[in-house]
Order: sequence, then structure tokens, then C-alpha cells
Amino acid sequence: MAGTKTGGRKAAAKNLARDPLFYSKIGKVGGERGHTGGFAANPELARKAGAIGGAKSRRRKITPKIEA
Repeated sequence: MAGTKTGGRKAAAKNLARDPLFYSKIGKVGGERGHTGGFAANPELARKAGAIGGAKSRRRKITPKIEA
């Protein structure tokens, strides 16, 4: 299990020892399943959603401090 950098390197080496094309196959599957949509396909929808989220922001407004 890759809980550390060393463990990650060992896991990667083991994966490549079993199958030299391991990471290529994973990338291929991800590329086949990917479909560009959502905000990438509709910037106007992204703008509207961002405006709604910004209006609901819980951050306080920055007010200048008045020194007496």
C-alpha cells in the first residue's frame, strides 16, 4: 500500500513488473470514459452558477478600520 513516497515507488515498480503497460492501460480507460461536458461545454452556465455561489458566500465583507 502506498502510504509513503517509498511505498508508492515500490507499488509502482511492482505494477510495472507485472505488466509493463499497466499505466498506459489505466490512462486509456480514463480517456475512453471521459466526456467533456458540464461547465466546459457551457461557459454561460458556469458564470450563472458562480454568481449564485458568490452570492451565498459566508465570508465577511472587508471593512476599513476606523482609528479613533
